Amino acid sequence: MESVDLTLAISEKTPSFPGSPAPFFIPWEELGKDGYNLELLFLSSHAGTHVDAPFHFLPRGKKIHQLDPGRFLRSSRLIRIHAEPNYAITKSDIKSYEREFGRIENGSTIVFATGWNSNLGRSGFFEENPGLSESASRYLVSKKTNLVGIDSPSIDVGSNKKFSAHHILLKGNVLILENLCNLSKIKGSTFNLAAFPLKLQNATGSPVRAIAF
Repeated sequence: MESVDLTLAISEKTPSFPGSPAPFFIPWEELGKDGYNLELLFLSSHAGTHVDAPFHFLPRGKKIHQLDPGRFLRSSRLIRIHAEPNYAITKSDIKSYEREFGRIENGSTIVFATGWNSNLGRSGFFEENPGLSESASRYLVSKKTNLVGIDSPSIDVGSNKKFSAHHILLKGNVLILENLCNLSKIKGSTFNLAAFPLKLQNATGSPVRAIAF
C-alpha cells in the first residue's frame, strides 16, 4: 500500500507557535553504558502536525484521551485553495468546490491544501497564515463535519487573535488538525486519512503521524 506522509518531523529546529516552547530532546540512556539508547522529550502538545481537542478552547470540552480514535481514520475530501497571507477561506470557496466536485456529505472529514506549509521557517509563517473565516467554519459545523485539517499552523487566519474558527468548530464538535504538509502529493479530491493522536490523559492536543493512503 502506497502512502503519503503528511507529517512534519519534530526536532529541536521545528518552529514553534509564538509563546510555545521549542522541542528539546535530552539523551538519557546510552547504548555503550546502559545497553540501550533512550531520550526524554520536552515539547508542546501542539508541536508539529497535531490535533486540537475541544478542551484546548472550551473549559468543559473533551480532552484528547476522551476522543473516539475512529474519528482519526476516515475518507477525506481535499479542497485546494492557493491562499495568500492572511487569506480567510469563505463559505463561498467551499460551495465553489462543491459545484465542481459534488456536495460534501454530513459527517465528512475535510482537508484544506493552501500551500502555506512551504513557508515553514520563514518570517510571518505563524502571523500571516491563511485559515477559515467564520462563515466557512459555521458552514462546516452545519454539515456536522467530523474533522477539518489544514496545511498551515492554525485553522484561524494569522491576524485573527480571537481564534474565531477554533471556537466555532470546537463548539460544534468539529475536530481540528493543523500543520499538515505534502498535500500537493495527493492526487484527486478524495483520499483516506489516518492521523492518530497519542492518548495523553487530560491533554488539550497531541502530535500525530498523519498519512494519506
